[in-house]
Amino acid sequence: MIFPEPLLPATFLRRYKRFLVDVELADGATLTAHCPNSGSLLSCTGPGWPVLLSDSHNPKRKLRFTWEMIHNGRCWIGINTHRANALAAEAIAAGRIPELAGYPSLRREVRHGERSRVDLLLEDGEHRCWVEVKNVTLVDAAGRYAFPDAPTERGRRHLAELTARVAEGDRAAMLFVIQRSDGSHLVPAADIDPAYAAALRRARDAGVELLSWRAEVRPEGIELVEAVELRI
Repeated sequence: MIFPEPLLPATFLRRYKRFLVDVELADGATLTAHCPNSGSLLSCTGPGWPVLLSDSHNPKRKLRFTWEMIHNGRCWIGINTHRANALAAEAIAAGRIPELAGYPSLRREVRHGERSRVDLLLEDGEHRCWVEVKNVTLVDAAGRYAFPDAPTERGRRHLAELTARVAEGDRAAMLFVIQRSDGSHLVPAADIDPAYAAALRRARDAGVELLSWRAEVRPEGIELVEAVELRI
C-alpha cells in the first residue's frame, strides 16, 4: 500500500473523545484531525512525538485530515485501523500469506452471523475461508505485541461467529495485522480483557486458524512483510 501523495508531518499534542487528535504543524499552527482508531492507543502516544496525516481533499468532511501514524523514537506505528483490512486483502491477493493462498475470489465486508460482516471471504468455487482482521498497535511492558488494547465485546462476538463457520464445515481464520516493528511476539492481552483471551483459546481449540503478520510502516506506505509468532 503506497500513499498516493506525501503525508503531512506534525507533532502530537493530545488525543481525546476517542476520534479527535490535536497536532502542531511545522509553522506552529494547531490542527485537529480525525483519529481512525477507537482503542485506547496504549503505548502509542507521547507528547512531542512526530505524526503523519493524510489529506482527504474533501471539503464536505468536518475534519479534512486523518491521523495515519506516529513515531515513538524506535519505529513508525500505524494508527489507522481501517488500513489493516486493505493490507490483509493486498497481501492475500498477492499470495504473500501462504495459509490463505490459492483462492481466486476475495470479497470484502460480506454479511454473516446475526449482526456482523466478515472482513474477508475467500472462495474457490467449492471451499470458503472466512477471515476476520484485527489491527494490533499495543506493545506491552514485556516488549510483546498484544491485543486488544481495550475490552472488546465485539471482538469476542467475531470469534464466536468464526467458530460457527468452522462448525458448518468452512475454514475460518483470525488474522492479526501488527502495524509496528518494535515487539517480539504476539500475545492476547489477558490483563486488559481476560474474556477475550479465553475466547481466543476456545476459538483456536475449535479449529479457527490464528495468524499474525507484521507490517513495515513507512511514511511512503505500509506493507505486510513477515509472520510473527502468536503465543496463547
